[in-house]
Parts: sequence; structure tokens; C-alpha cells
Amino acid sequence: MQQQSNSALLTNAVGWLPIATAATTVVLWAAAFPAIRIGLTDFTPLPLAAVRFACASVFALTWLVWVRPPMPTATDLFRFMACGGIGISLYNFLLNTGQTTVSAGAASFIINLQAVLTAFLAMVFLREPFNRWAWLGTSVSVIGVATLASGQPGGLSFGEGVTLVLAAAACSGASFVLQRPLVARYGALSSAAINILMGNLFLLPWLPTGLTQANAASHPALSAAIFLGIFPGAIGYLTWMSTLGAFGAARAANILYLVPPVATTIAYFAADEVPTLLTLGGGMIALLGVIIVNTRGRS
Repeated sequence: MQQQSNSALLTNAVGWLPIATAATTVVLWAAAFPAIRIGLTDFTPLPLAAVRFACASVFALTWLVWVRPPMPTATDLFRFMACGGIGISLYNFLLNTGQTTVSAGAASFIINLQAVLTAFLAMVFLREPFNRWAWLGTSVSVIGVATLASGQPGGLSFGEGVTLVLAAAACSGASFVLQRPLVARYGALSSAAINILMGNLFLLPWLPTGLTQANAASHPALSAAIFLGIFPGAIGYLTWMSTLGAFGAARAANILYLVPPVATTIAYFAADEVPTLLTLGGGMIALLGVIIVNTRGRS
């Protein structure tokens, strides 16, 4: 009887683990948007990304030395390089540059259009099931994101900043699909660590400038850069890969619709961005879409 009880507790704990990793990812990635705005006060976009992922790479390299996962095949190594180049270096360049003119709240809303592309690519290339309820939930969430963005400065004006953030969303969606098979073969944490190192490799040319800017940066901007590297960069990326492995690319991407409401709340306290009624209403609509996808949208 005691053995059965312990087994039940273990099963419950394992069942809650994907939910815990998903929640951690949402909170940390939401915090990244206001932190980027703070960091950009004394850093330029690419050097900020280089400093961020140099910090993250310390944790990633430590994990790989400790675990010593199998060496990737030539094909998988190319896929890792694509994930790092597209999903980390190019994504962060586009997002950071876009956030020089787009508010943290608006950027977090716009970036979540990645889920539509992820769902489509996962269905086409990974054969992941995505039924009519899931597409309905995705549509509802897109409406919520659009409503949220309309209540933010620059949210729906297609100037340079918004265009760059939309391009970052496309990079993110493509990288999610590329990452999915790697998680199955190498494990979530090792895949995340290798991706971080690959992304850092592409950003190395801008690291000297980043270190120079860090030396002259204010305390809030430097703290934001370090925070971005340790928490959204290293820990958030590790928990995201665990979430990706547990839920699949399409459903995991829809969980990220929770990021905008959380980012809006954090930005209110950290960056003095006051949400409007449209922001709050859009957040509720986006949450409804997430619920539909992750309940009725299951195959």
C-alpha cells in the first residue's frame, strides 16, 4: 500500500512538472521585454544581445561539461546552428532593434503571433495534430493579441519597429519547429544548452563592443543585461525546451500567449507602462484562446 502511495505521488509530481516549467518560461520571458527596454538605455541592440548570451553561455557550458551528452550528428549539428542563428542571434537582433521604438508591452503582444506560424509549420513538417478547436483557439488568441496591441503605443502602426518585431516572431516560430526533433534525441536541457552556445557563437563579433558599453553603463542597464542572460536567457530557455518536449511545438507555442498579460503587469511596475482597458480586455481574450487550445484542442 505504501509503495502504491509513493508511486501515485511520483506520478502526480511528474504530471505537474511540465506545467511548472511552462509557468516558469512564461514569467521569465515576460520579464525579458521590460528588461530589454531598460538595457537599451545604455546598450545598442546587438551588443546587448551579445552580453546577454555570453552570460547565458556560462551556465550552458557548465551543464554540457557536467552531463556530457552525445555529440550531435552532422545533420543535427547543422540544425543546432540554424536554431542558434535564427532563434537566438537573429531573433534578439530584430527584437532589440524593434524595441528601441516599440514599448515592452506592445512587443510582447506582437511577438506572440509566432504561435500561428509555429502551429502551421508543426502541422506540415512534424505532422503534429492540430484540430479545428485548436485553430479556433489560435484565432481567438490572435484577436486578443491584436486588441492588446491596439491599446499600446505603436502597437498597430506598421513602422520600422513593429516590422522588426514581426520579423522576430517569424524567426521564433521557425526555430520552435527546428528544435522539436532535437529535444527528442538529446534531451531538453542539453538541446537548450547547445542552442545557447550556437547563438552566442554568432553574437561573438559584437561582444567586445558590449563589454565596452557594459563598463560605461548605468547600474539599472547593466543589471538588466545580466538579468537577461541568467534568467530569460539561460533558465528561461532551459524551461522552454522542457515545455517544448512535453507539449509539442504547436501547443507549447500557444502557451506563450500568456506572456503578454504577464509582461504588461511587469512593465507597469518596472518601466512605468500603464495598461489601458483595451490591454486588459485583450489579455482576457488571449487567455481564453490558450484555454481552448490546451483543452478542446487536444487530439
